Amino acid sequence: MENTKDKVVIITGASSGIGEATARLLAQKGAKVVLAARREDRLQSIVKEIQEQGGQAISFKADVVSSDDMQKMAEFALKQYGRIDVLVNNAGVMPVSRLHELRVAEWSQMIDVNIKGVLHGIAAVLPTMREQRSGHIINVSSVAGYEVSPTSAVYSGTKFAVRAISEGLRKEESPESRIRSTIISPGMTETELLNTVNSPEVQAMAEHIKGLAISPYSIARAIAYAIDEPEDTGVNEIVIRPTAQP
Repeated sequence: MENTKDKVVIITGASSGIGEATARLLAQKGAKVVLAARREDRLQSIVKEIQEQGGQAISFKADVVSSDDMQKMAEFALKQYGRIDVLVNNAGVMPVSRLHELRVAEWSQMIDVNIKGVLHGIAAVLPTMREQRSGHIINVSSVAGYEVSPTSAVYSGTKFAVRAISEGLRKEESPESRIRSTIISPGMTETELLNTVNSPEVQAMAEHIKGLAISPYSIARAIAYAIDEPEDTGVNEIVIRPTAQP
């Protein structure tokens, strides 16, 4: 708890699922959390509940697809708290389908949110962290970033990219600027990701495996563990999935 307490942590995709669970858990551990997402009413509700429980939290309406939104979010965090210690790049979409369905707009959406959104987050906080000579960027990838299955070609491509970006960030920044880089790769988790699936085939498949899903708090605890380690210790990669997931 000592290493998490009073850290300023920005969390994208914080209006539900892993992002919400992470915000609530880190606030309990004494962090100052900045919740970012598109659903402003949901953000305000979560912030109010965190504050009523004695935590420190603020929110900012932002779409990770917009570099401008992310820059303004970082400026807001700095204005409120004076520093940025951690960014959790959590926002993502997963409208998976087979390639022959030619859901080109959904391919573009995954690239915009899952890859560009991560890069926009990094760009928004990296100058501040380099100036501080400290910081921690946590990117949420997926087990799909290690293995490609039928229907996951494009989604897996975006998550492989997140892993590559995270490793490149580690090699560039950790030795020089002392900025830590962590990849968190969840398996089946109770989130709204499956709500973004429009392929009837994949929807039918998902119904058979929903029962395997673990709580988003399982992922939040992994994120908290990486943050809580001493500054001289980099937790670079965690894969966390249901015990029963093949």
